[in-house]
Amino acid sequence: MYRIGLTGGIASGKSTAAAALRAAGAPVVDADALAREVVEPGRPAYDAVVRAFGPSVLLPDGRLDRAALARIVFRDEARRRELEAIVHPAVGAEIEAWLARQEAAGERAAVLEIPLLFESGWDRRVHECWVVDVPPEMQVERLVRRDGLTPEEARARLAAQMPREERLRRATRVFRNDGDVEALRAAVVAAWREVLARVGG
Repeated sequence: MYRIGLTGGIASGKSTAAAALRAAGAPVVDADALAREVVEPGRPAYDAVVRAFGPSVLLPDGRLDRAALARIVFRDEARRRELEAIVHPAVGAEIEAWLARQEAAGERAAVLEIPLLFESGWDRRVHECWVVDVPPEMQVERLVRRDGLTPEEARARLAAQMPREERLRRATRVFRNDGDVEALRAAVVAAWREVLARVGG
């Protein structure tokens, strides 16, 4: 099956692009959603996260306190890598299972929405890497408005990700999202239809 990796920096608009692809009929898997699922109580990565980070990252009901965990990992790169080493393999297994289901259903191509596409090595497991891109100052503005972060916290989130220049260098296609959002939607859907025409979907 033809695999497209969809990524972009935080608050770049990759979820908007993914939603447009879904609306056009593309099978899309959201790695962020899977990352939330695999750390639910009773799921594969939950016990390992609690062992590594302790009870301070738990809510009273036993689920992970994501805000508390974020405060730890975005201040300490070693802790962030420790968390990723637990979560990424569990998410990878879920993605491969999802891909197998899509192939069994007769799909010829699928989209993998993975924020850390390059950092996690998934770029080597897809045929194309699509990057949604916006200027960093726009990312900071969106994070402050959307997530209630301070500008300093927003910049720390950006600093924890791959540099923009490196992401753009490694992209197969780049979709700019610093203007009309409808233009972004139209561009990704056109690219998807082009892929389908190529692979016979």
